[in-house]
Amino acid sequence: MPPKSTSKLFTLPPRFLCPAVPRNFIRTIRTIQPRQKTPLDRFNTGHGLPILGSSKTAAFLRKEPMMPLRTGALAIKKGMTAIYDPATSKRTACTVLQLDRCQVIGHKRRDAHGYWAVQVGSGTKEARNVTRPERGHFAAVGVPLKKDLMEFRVKNADGLPEIGSIISADLFQEGQFVDVRGKTRGMGFTGGMKRHGWAGQPASHGNSLAHRVMGSSGGGQGSGSRVHPGKSMPGRMGGEGHTVQCLKIMKVDKENGIVVVHGAVPGPKKSVLKIQDAIKKPWPEIDLSIGVSGMGSTSEKLEAAV
Repeated sequence: MPPKSTSKLFTLPPRFLCPAVPRNFIRTIRTIQPRQKTPLDRFNTGHGLPILGSSKTAAFLRKEPMMPLRTGALAIKKGMTAIYDPATSKRTACTVLQLDRCQVIGHKRRDAHGYWAVQVGSGTKEARNVTRPERGHFAAVGVPLKKDLMEFRVKNADGLPEIGSIISADLFQEGQFVDVRGKTRGMGFTGGMKRHGWAGQPASHGNSLAHRVMGSSGGGQGSGSRVHPGKSMPGRMGGEGHTVQCLKIMKVDKENGIVVVHGAVPGPKKSVLKIQDAIKKPWPEIDLSIGVSGMGSTSEKLEAAV
C-alpha cells in the first residue's frame, strides 16, 4: 500500500471560501489586457519577415525596374506634318511638339510620399488667375507662375534634378523612343455604333427607324433581369487619358524648343502632352544632366549675349 501524503499544499480551498466573480467582470478584464503577439501573426509585417505580395512595398519593388531613369517634359501639340526621305522615297507622318518654358517645380520622395517623382510646370499664367495657395507654392521654390503642372515618375533619387532647373528640347535625342501621354479629343455624347463599333440592326425585314439604336440591354430571368455592369451603351466619348508608346524622335530643335515624333499622338491641337523615355525600349545611354540646366545658367547666357 502506498504511503499517505501528510501535507495538502496543492489542494483547493473550500468553495465557500472563494469569492464569487461575475462572468462579465472576467470578460472585461480579458478585453483590457494587451493582445499577446505570437510568432505566427495574422500578417507577416514584422522585422525580418518576407514582404507581402499585396502590400504597397511589394508593388513599388515590382514597378521599380520599369521606372524611367530621368524626368520627362511637357509639350504643346502644334499639329502634324511629314518628313520626306529622298534616299528611300518614303513620306513619314510626324507630329510637331513644342516645349514652353518647361521647368522643375518640386520633388516627390520615397520616404515622405511613397514614390520618386519630379513635378514639372510649363507655360505662364497671370497672377490674378492663380489662387493664393498656388502662388505660395511657386513662391516657396522661387519659380515663375506656371499654367500646367504634372508629375513624372523616376526610378530613384538620381533622377531628381535641382528645383528650378529648365528643361530644354535636347533632353531627347534623335533616334530614341519615347512614350507620349495625353487626353484624347472629346467627341461629346455619341451613339453605340460610333463609340463601340456596333454593326447596327438589319436594314430591312420589318426594321423601322431602329437601324442605329441599341437592341436589348440584357436578358430576362436567366441573367437576373438586370443590366450587367460594363454593358456597352451610348454615352460620352473621348476626353480620357491615353498613352502612345514607342514613338521615334525624328527631329530636335533646341533653339525653338521643338521635338518632332513619328506618328500621331492623342489630343487636339494646343493640348498639353507628357513626353518621357519609353519603358519598352532600352534606356538612352546619355548623361542625366543633358537637357536640364540650372535656373541661373540660361539667364546668364542671355545677359552675356546682349
